[in-house]
Amino acid sequence: MNALFRRRFLAALVLGGIVLTPTVGVAPPEAQSSDSRYAAIVVDAASGEVMFSRFADARRYPASITKVMTLYLAFEALESGKVKLDDNLTVSPRAASQPPSKLGLAAGQTISLDDAMRATAVRSANDMAVVIAEHIGGSEGRFTQMMTEKARELGMEHTRFTTANGLPDTRQATTARDLSILSRAVMRDYPQYYRYLGLHDWFYKGRDYRNTNGLLATGRGYDGIKTGFTNASGYNLAASSVRDGKRLITIVMGGRSTASRNAHVAELMDTGFEVQRRRSQGETIQLAQAFFEQRGYGISSEPAATVAYASLSDEDGEGVSGSTEVAYVSGPPPRSLPTEVTPPPSARRAENRPPENLTAALNGGSAATSAAPARATRNTPARAAAPAPTGRWTVQVGAFREEAVARDWLNNISRRFSGQFSNAQRDVQTANGWYRSRFTGMTQQAAEAACEALSERRVTCMVVRPS
Repeated sequence: MNALFRRRFLAALVLGGIVLTPTVGVAPPEAQSSDSRYAAIVVDAASGEVMFSRFADARRYPASITKVMTLYLAFEALESGKVKLDDNLTVSPRAASQPPSKLGLAAGQTISLDDAMRATAVRSANDMAVVIAEHIGGSEGRFTQMMTEKARELGMEHTRFTTANGLPDTRQATTARDLSILSRAVMRDYPQYYRYLGLHDWFYKGRDYRNTNGLLATGRGYDGIKTGFTNASGYNLAASSVRDGKRLITIVMGGRSTASRNAHVAELMDTGFEVQRRRSQGETIQLAQAFFEQRGYGISSEPAATVAYASLSDEDGEGVSGSTEVAYVSGPPPRSLPTEVTPPPSARRAENRPPENLTAALNGGSAATSAAPARATRNTPARAAAPAPTGRWTVQVGAFREEAVARDWLNNISRRFSGQFSNAQRDVQTANGWYRSRFTGMTQQAAEAACEALSERRVTCMVVRPS
């Protein structure tokens, strides 16, 4: 049993023990089948208009979205002067014993409040949420009482908190509507601190942690808020996006996977912004819910999405080391181009080989149509013997249905990895309705080294040899 498997196995036992702990006199949320966990709501952040809702008042487990309230109370304490960003917080034995996802500081070690909040927002660190709770409330128990009291004050009528980090507890429940109220409140009341919930990454003691919210990297205006996952809750996400000066908040709970949840959030957001756009052009849409339902939402629990996200992990980064970058693609996948793909050196190692569907998503095709030709081509002696032209290798970092999104993502990668692509040309190539974000004009060595660097930062990519 390797170390990673052992850690996950032990964490599962711990979490399972918490889930199975009986609670007398408190009914848990509705049955935990895949469909019964689902709930969603889309809200105009400025007006509070509920544009779409589905099971929005049904009781659900919040999982790590709980940490938004933990941070709200931290922001409140900062505003009142009760605490300061450079306060040194001591890790208690209770905090150190929390299961992953965690920062992993030992009992007795210290961390600044600023770093503890970043760890909670970016890493979704369960131990740091407890550290913050104990520093502000004196104990986690007292702090969770403060959380529930604040929920009532904000109008979250169906929410009760019993943990500061969202780890399983049958007494802790909320609704999609209540989480939308909390999301609006943190933006409205503490705009100067809301940025913590939109940080893309956080560098701490020589390590770079990526935000568990992969939508932040899609270039679609997403700027927060928080992911959440437990076996009982399913895949939850509170998301905020700003487009054309308008902000929408979407809450999805009980998703079946990170990918399907992100896709569903993206489609709900896109539909909400389409309503906004049509209204701005003079079209009368009095009931946005009807517009959503005409598109098929509100009929099934979680509609089959036409947006897919390539990801290195299916766990939101909660319980694993950081989260993943995503490549954004939409629509039914067309046939892939007949291009030979050379994976980065790290991907060629058997123990680190990524799933084939990553390459498929990057190339805008299915795993079956994109992976098989690549293997066949690499095994053809005639092609292997032919020397590849120098300086014409390509690194592809995404495939998109919208050209603007493809260019935004290309510029984002260029800024973050300027050293790897300083001598490359940025290019968005289109074929079969897809816009492929590519760095071209590279040598084989430079292309493989660049993709290796991206892979180490958990950014999906592939190396394409000259045709």
